[in-house]
Amino acid sequence: MHNFAKGAAIALLSLALAACSSKPEDDIELSKSSPEVLYSQARTSMELGNYSKAVRSLEALDSRYPFGPHKTQVQLDLIYAYYKLDDAASGIANIDRFIRLNPTHKDIDYVYYMRGLVNMQSDNYMFHDMLNIDRTDRDPKAAQDAFNDFDRLIKQYPNSKYAADAQKRMQFLKNRLAKYAITVAEYYIKMNAWSAAAVRAQTVLETYPGTPSTERALEIMATAYEELGQQKLKDHVLMVMQSNFPNNDMLK
Repeated sequence: MHNFAKGAAIALLSLALAACSSKPEDDIELSKSSPEVLYSQARTSMELGNYSKAVRSLEALDSRYPFGPHKTQVQLDLIYAYYKLDDAASGIANIDRFIRLNPTHKDIDYVYYMRGLVNMQSDNYMFHDMLNIDRTDRDPKAAQDAFNDFDRLIKQYPNSKYAADAQKRMQFLKNRLAKYAITVAEYYIKMNAWSAAAVRAQTVLETYPGTPSTERALEIMATAYEELGQQKLKDHVLMVMQSNFPNNDMLK
């Protein structure tokens, strides 16, 4: 299975590199094209799903005609194309530039939404998903950034057509971030760092309430408080557990 996965990864990487390659004659042709022709080529490539080719046309437009008639749409199309190519660095760079230069644009809510999508995509590792490997222990920075992006969208543009989907994605991200906090708390338990374990578990209740990790957070807190000799705190945790998870084994 390991060799198969490695082979699949190499094959997919090779395909990705091939898709991003361009011929010298293509670059010469782009340099001679008018803005109208370049944009038409980019749109055709987008519609055909050839995002690497679309990016070449859009980047040529963006650099050679920065004040052209399609300037803002070119930037929006670039953001989407980078997202489809899983190029998070270029996507975020263009998103942040767009927000800086066009803070009141009519589609600014879409740009914030795309920022969340790009960060969320960056948090996912394709080969882990393919092989059903749980890697919630990985650095959650991109997930936290995505959560903040969607949160900003909902608060600043509550009537946006992207708000409902952003809300659903925030719930998924909240579950992921809570699970990561539990992973850290369990590491502290292994190190006998009971106070740190309790604090980290408590963040699950305070920052990510209502997630599937809540019950485990309470278990960790109860265990940690017992080890620390904090009986009142442990009793309070058990009361909360009794109200919410009455069948938990710690209550027997």
